[in-house]
Amino acid sequence: MARNKFKAIRSKKCSQCSQDSSVLYRIKYQVEGNWVFVCPKCWENLSQDNPYYTYGGTWKAQKKR
Repeated sequence: MARNKFKAIRSKKCSQCSQDSSVLYRIKYQVEGNWVFVCPKCWENLSQDNPYYTYGGTWKAQKKR
């Protein structure tokens, strides 16, 4: 019997727009900022031409086993 290679689908809210998203990017975008999770749309706005931008990984709703 074949097993599903994905666990249950999860979601998180974007720290900027509060929309549920199945993919979020972990970033810092301020001089002394904390790590936050943002959706692709907010990520595009916050990362573009930002000297304080730091990428910290991608969170995905479908997590492989």
